[in-house]
Amino acid sequence: MATSDHVDLSVFMEGVQRRNPGQSEFIQAVQEVAQDIYEFIEDKEEYHHYQILRRIAEPDRIISFRVCWEDDNHNIRVQRGWRVQNNNAIGPYKGGLRFHPSVTESVLKFLAFEQTFKNALTGLPMGGGKGGANFNPKGKSDHEVMRFCQSFMTELYRHVGADIDVPAGDIGVGAREIGYMFGQYKRITNQFTGVLTGKGLEYGGSLIRTEATGYGAVYFMQNMLKTKGMDLTGKTAVISGSGNVATHAAEKVVQLGGKVLTLSDSAGFIHDPDGINQEKIDWVKAHKTKRRGRIADYVETYRGATFHAGLTPWGVPCDVALPCATQNELVGLDARTLVANGCIAVAEGANMPTTLEGVHVFKDARIMFAPGKAANAGGVAVSGLEMSQNSGRRAWKVADLQQQLLDIMEGIHERCVEHGRGPDGYIDYVKGANIAGFKKVADAMLAFGVV
Repeated sequence: MATSDHVDLSVFMEGVQRRNPGQSEFIQAVQEVAQDIYEFIEDKEEYHHYQILRRIAEPDRIISFRVCWEDDNHNIRVQRGWRVQNNNAIGPYKGGLRFHPSVTESVLKFLAFEQTFKNALTGLPMGGGKGGANFNPKGKSDHEVMRFCQSFMTELYRHVGADIDVPAGDIGVGAREIGYMFGQYKRITNQFTGVLTGKGLEYGGSLIRTEATGYGAVYFMQNMLKTKGMDLTGKTAVISGSGNVATHAAEKVVQLGGKVLTLSDSAGFIHDPDGINQEKIDWVKAHKTKRRGRIADYVETYRGATFHAGLTPWGVPCDVALPCATQNELVGLDARTLVANGCIAVAEGANMPTTLEGVHVFKDARIMFAPGKAANAGGVAVSGLEMSQNSGRRAWKVADLQQQLLDIMEGIHERCVEHGRGPDGYIDYVKGANIAGFKKVADAMLAFGVV
């Protein structure tokens, strides 16, 4: 094959930037993967000739649509919805739906791109996709959310299906939203199929799906610590976020003997030097989901804690850190602070919460750092298991699912170590995850030819 197919990394990234103007989140995600992949594919002529990385970095399709709905005051509202179907080389498109004002095409393209590698790492047959809308469910009544979800699914239904594309929840899309969308899909199509995951247990959902992302991130952290002969017992943990991922990550840290010091939301973070135990975690869950409250209210109930408005928790000294809020929340200065304060390991519970500068700070300091595509894959793994249960018209027990989640996270860790261990013994988990995920998708694409 002709060597003229080779282009260097800078030329490749110039092309990505030219084709995706103004899409900084997507360009960042591609850059983060490409800088590891290029070294791996340097001597693999087929990957160059068949333009595999270029093809993975170009979504199969992007669907954009208008979503019209009526609020409780009878005002007609108009939002924009998207579904990015990035790659289905190893299975149906799979990835969440996000309802948040920050949702843009760039954000969804980056998430779908990352999801492609994350899903490959699980070992389950799932491609990569992502979707959502610039709709904010906060402050909306149940009826307003229902009307929006029904309008959203009235367009989306024609692009998804149990063997085509299986969305799930994400930020702003929980059990309530999934229920409304599934009901509308069933109403329109007259079919009861596993078209969504994260469903209620009453209509085809899976046990431990709610816990899976947070639990999985901590299982991955535990696996990293094991490589150094350590575990979470007695370790202090700083966690960002206070939603589903953060609270369940906190819960699992506590179960494994660690001490959680912080949680946060968009208004700031709380620091509880006494530790956020299970009773306090349960209070946060109820306060955030049932009362739709703010994390600042925590200090009124638990007097030993302090609230730090407008700040992130990365300045609190800790042994381990789990960013579980949103993308680019942990910047270079935060990373340097964590390292200076003695943090030994970081596992991303959110998607790309650490900036590229922050990632390089962790790598240069040689601390254990697990990227989201590896560490937070537990959620989509159990979504894949939910798909299997739907296909077989059965429901597995908690113990079976817990063991499968443990096994999947251990398998992801092993694949990252296989491709990420350097000659000096340091494990570059970012590189390992990128190469392992890429290789599986790329080899499937080679098998299909140019399609």
